[in-house]
Amino acid sequence: MLSIGHWGWRGLFAVALLCPNPACAHDFWIEPSTFQPLPGMTISVALRVGQDFIGDPVPYMSNAIDAFFVRQDGEDETLSGSEGLEPAAFLRASGNATAIVAYSSAGSTVELPAGRFKAYLEQYGLDETISERRLREEDAKPARECFYRYAKALLSGTAPSPSVTQLLPFAYEIVPDRDPTTGFGVFRGHIFYDGEPLADARVEALHRQDPSVRLSVRSDAQGGFSLTLPQAGVWLVKSVHMVRAGFFSDCDWESSWASLTFEMPEERP
Repeated sequence: MLSIGHWGWRGLFAVALLCPNPACAHDFWIEPSTFQPLPGMTISVALRVGQDFIGDPVPYMSNAIDAFFVRQDGEDETLSGSEGLEPAAFLRASGNATAIVAYSSAGSTVELPAGRFKAYLEQYGLDETISERRLREEDAKPARECFYRYAKALLSGTAPSPSVTQLLPFAYEIVPDRDPTTGFGVFRGHIFYDGEPLADARVEALHRQDPSVRLSVRSDAQGGFSLTLPQAGVWLVKSVHMVRAGFFSDCDWESSWASLTFEMPEERP
């Protein structure tokens, strides 16, 4: 069952609407009204939960949020919205350089039957967890999971921003090696867990206009990865990491979900 303590009754109701089947494992991402705002433009910031880059709206719920802010022109501005409503926030884009919209959740819990939990692990390439459950002879047991969301979106400006390539204070994060809003082609980045590069993490990329365009790669020993994005447009890059929960945790497993959305420009002739 879902932990009411994290979400409150309003949040629990919203989650029940979005995920009536407890087996569903959903991606979470930020979808602004535009990824290419004009200087001074006010844009809406929507939170989405779903699969294949098709999502349902997530309302602003303060008790479900750990951090929600925009980083632009070297400063961080906290974002907030109307409780229980969506879009989750509005912001005024400076347009000077690439801005980062960032969100981290306070965390939630879910308990899944054994078969459904295994199917979810297989879907997201969490092979180490599958192996560990087998070694512990837990294959036939339900699993209680604590999960946390870490989402970022990039808003293009008149110039690239070095902030795009820097770590945020997130437990799990996809960090580009260069600003992907300024060039077409290969997306290179690194995966970080607790501030350290993470090897063998599966990273996927989906195209919004055609979710069947799906790329997948594993990070190398230094946490690096490379994805050749075949077309311009809005992309979702995502990854999930799971570890055994600590001895004093109420859960068996803890998962971290990272996502990055941005719009890649057309290839120049």
